[in-house]
Amino acid sequence: MQQRKIAAEILAEVKKVVVGKDQVLARMLLAILARGHILLEDVPGVGKTTMALAFSRALDLGYSRVQFNPDVMPSDLTGFTLFDRSTGQMTYQPGALLTNLFLADELNRANSRTQSALLEAMEEGQVTVDGRSHRIPQPFLVIATQNPTGVAGTQPLPDSQLDRFLLRLSIGYPEEADELEMVRRRQGGDPLASVRRVVDRNELEQLRIAADQVYVADAVLTYIVRLCAATRAHPQVTQGASPRATLAVTAAARALALLRGRDYVLPEDVQSVFSDVVDHRLLLTPAAESRPDGARAVTRELLGQVPAPRIRR
Repeated sequence: MQQRKIAAEILAEVKKVVVGKDQVLARMLLAILARGHILLEDVPGVGKTTMALAFSRALDLGYSRVQFNPDVMPSDLTGFTLFDRSTGQMTYQPGALLTNLFLADELNRANSRTQSALLEAMEEGQVTVDGRSHRIPQPFLVIATQNPTGVAGTQPLPDSQLDRFLLRLSIGYPEEADELEMVRRRQGGDPLASVRRVVDRNELEQLRIAADQVYVADAVLTYIVRLCAATRAHPQVTQGASPRATLAVTAAARALALLRGRDYVLPEDVQSVFSDVVDHRLLLTPAAESRPDGARAVTRELLGQVPAPRIRR
């Protein structure tokens, strides 16, 4: 399929600056095609900002970044209105969210009002300033980061906001050989300068439409519904996956099928994305929360328990 070739070209450009993280990059592209937002939970300095910048260049997307702290106000994101003496009218000044790819760095350091402003943008594709709504340019994607170890001055993201992220991913430290290659590539300058545009925004939208049109048989849809319903009945889960999660699993499975060169979803596509889509949406019992694998153990257990349909290829 032509879409698979284009996806490979996009990933090849991003790999110029992100070494040895092919699985994470493929998941990032999957989320973009599925019209989802991404939460990166990782320690500082592993390449989150670099990866976001590389995707913005390969996809020809407008880019902005905010380093969050308690002093960042909603108006920094949404913009504000001020009096224009030349016209005698109030004029809207766009904020950082009025872009295509918005990097929310250390989002869990933002205050609750600022997090709420971002929530509206993620869910509605708009911001509201002084009672007036302003549409955000499309496509629109939020990549948010949070440090899982540095908790000083942080505020946990509310469940309602976590539920808006299609995927939660972790880059992790590179292998020794990959880290060495990363250093070598920077001896001749910043490799970001070599990242070329693969598609423009209209072409990206066509890829997204192709993902939307990937066929999902009723048997596979039923499988997705039963997997998500099983999280709600699991004894180690106090709050299971929402119906929004069911839709997210379906969208992610469609995008993965497209990236794999198919126009239909198989149960293995669902199984491949289920944990990344659902884990961060689950609230666990204290005993389960204390385990290092936490929600991942629950979703893997359910994948082994809920029978998958047999689909003729």
